[in-house]
Amino acid sequence: MQTRELGRNGRKVGAVALGTMNFIGTYGAADRDESLNCMAECLEMGVNHFDTANIYGMGRAEELLSTFLRDHRDRVVLASKCGITRNPERPFDNSPEHMRESLEGSLRRLGVDHIDLYYLHRHEPDRPIEEVMQTLMRFRDEGKIGAIGLSEVAPHTLERALAVGPVAAVQSEYSLWTRQPELGVLQSCRRNGVALMAFSPVGRGVFGARLPDPAGFGPNDLRQGMPRFSDENWPRNAIRLREFAAYARDLGHSPATLAIAWVLSRGPHVLALPGSRSSEHMRENAKGAAITLSDAQLDEIETILPVGWAHGPRYGAAMSKGPEAYC
Repeated sequence: MQTRELGRNGRKVGAVALGTMNFIGTYGAADRDESLNCMAECLEMGVNHFDTANIYGMGRAEELLSTFLRDHRDRVVLASKCGITRNPERPFDNSPEHMRESLEGSLRRLGVDHIDLYYLHRHEPDRPIEEVMQTLMRFRDEGKIGAIGLSEVAPHTLERALAVGPVAAVQSEYSLWTRQPELGVLQSCRRNGVALMAFSPVGRGVFGARLPDPAGFGPNDLRQGMPRFSDENWPRNAIRLREFAAYARDLGHSPATLAIAWVLSRGPHVLALPGSRSSEHMRENAKGAAITLSDAQLDEIETILPVGWAHGPRYGAAMSKGPEAYC
């Protein structure tokens, strides 16, 4: 596994990371033993950066991860997040008190004394990012976190945060399915030596070995509320996705492997963060880090899936409230 830095002069980790949101059934029923086995096999593949959050299963993902960390903490670069609540009246809370409570809760559930990379999961609109950075820097100075990260922020928020202190990474959804970071975040991260952690690089499963069937989504499947999977949009999206899958197989790759390779081709500061509890799927994801795409192949991919090709926005109204808009 090739390695990339978590920010300029930051820790080196595998270019492909492991997201743990799937561990608690976000996209269907989850199995504890399958998840633990996936983590063990990821380390053997060189996938040593594990990403979680306090709201994944209301702490259950962190608790499951703690079981694995008991024997493997020294081999794992650990990330978690804070800033989202389950309070409909105040869905985002970046107050020092809430962030402190969230951090202490994560440390307790994870069974660790520090978190290597700690993200602000969503920026509370009315709270200056400068104030939030001061809180995160206090956590860092106390030794409870290592590096600071931001998630789903606009380029201008990143620039303001950097004026206060170092930011190692920014998480944004980025894939051939969702390319908004190319409108500013990708460039701002590169310019400032910040890692871009591209989550959902396999497009919520659309670049999997088999196309998902929205008719079979369970009631708790996160994709239920995503317009790209609607009865109107999905048939149109599926046509291009089948064409991409055929092209990937013509090259001798799975669609997921090629999708990951494309994400990593966006720059040496970009890392891929797929979420999975399947060792088989993670092996396909990890293979993407071993592929260098030629200019001709990149052009062919762009022809099949040109920027803006997907029908429908990535999020519905409720989920659109958190990510910062910047174009």
